[in-house]
Amino acid sequence: MNVMGIIFTNDADMGELTDKRTMASLPFGGRYRQVDFALSNLSYAGVRHVGIISRFNYQSLMNHIGDGEEWGLELEEGGLEFLTPYAQSVTHTYRGKLESLANAMDFLEFGADDELVVMTDSAILSNIDLTAVLAAHVASGKDVTVVTKAGICNGSKVIDLAVKVDEKGEVADMLVDYAAPADYAASMDIFVLNKQFLIHSVKELIARDKFHMDRDLVLGGWQRGVVSVNTFPFEGVAMFNESIGEFYENSLALIKPDVRKDIFDGRHPIYTKVRFRVPTYYGEDSKIDNALIADGCMLEGEVKDCVLFRNVTVDKDAEVENCIIFNDTVIGEGAELKYAILDKDVTVTPGAKLIGTRKNPVIVKRGETV
Repeated sequence: MNVMGIIFTNDADMGELTDKRTMASLPFGGRYRQVDFALSNLSYAGVRHVGIISRFNYQSLMNHIGDGEEWGLELEEGGLEFLTPYAQSVTHTYRGKLESLANAMDFLEFGADDELVVMTDSAILSNIDLTAVLAAHVASGKDVTVVTKAGICNGSKVIDLAVKVDEKGEVADMLVDYAAPADYAASMDIFVLNKQFLIHSVKELIARDKFHMDRDLVLGGWQRGVVSVNTFPFEGVAMFNESIGEFYENSLALIKPDVRKDIFDGRHPIYTKVRFRVPTYYGEDSKIDNALIADGCMLEGEVKDCVLFRNVTVDKDAEVENCIIFNDTVIGEGAELKYAILDKDVTVTPGAKLIGTRKNPVIVKRGETV
């Protein structure tokens, strides 16, 4: 069965972390970008015709993905394609996923052999076997399959699409953009649809001034009785990085061996752009406790409960605790950092103090000196 993949880069506002990058290119886990999870999931499922839809700030994303070699993809028509506004006939801001798909209709209609479309987002990270999702969709005979995750809905977190199923596993109710109670499952923004059904639905809904996948196609179609919906409950770890607080907590959760194993060593490998670095150097007086550390670092001080990306320097007598430190950052001698997120190429001067809280970590923008 031939399958097409669509990745939405997600242009949600994550403050300083997404000033100059999309959510898809946000670093995660010491050496990865968030888009690596979607690309690896699709690649493992044998999906080779993949479109990446992005509105703006996508240069770093394109630099990271390159020609797609690391994921077994080829950057060409019929393979991996970047679907940016400048590559489409319409360049205004997309009001929803359906409108972005309408502007990428040439890509959707290309390749008569593609029968199904898998759509995925870049803000919700998982190591999922999409072959199982595709098989479940075909077996269900439904128009749309939504991958869901229990335990996310809690009555306070606003969920894009929440689904409640009955004892037979059939959809009993759906809510959009609402803090659904705990007996609902949250959509992981992974959808499977028949390609021709998707093309027809996008054209019709756009003609009716409807632009949103969750509200207009899935919920609206289900309520009108014209769209049948199947759910695929995912049992593994799903990380909803939809706010700075969630990104911070999910990043530090990777220190836990069971979480790290599920995300990186679960159903298949997660691939990323290859960068060759020397091994990390641990100084004679360094103290490292419960930290996830990438290669190329120079560590002379103390690091506890942290995630350090490549080429991070922690000088003598510096103390770094409960922090996420991006590539090529230098933390000067005697500095003290607690509950902070430092973007790439940050310089922390000797003796400086950056103290945040777990709910409100300090964020330092890329390239700044503090």
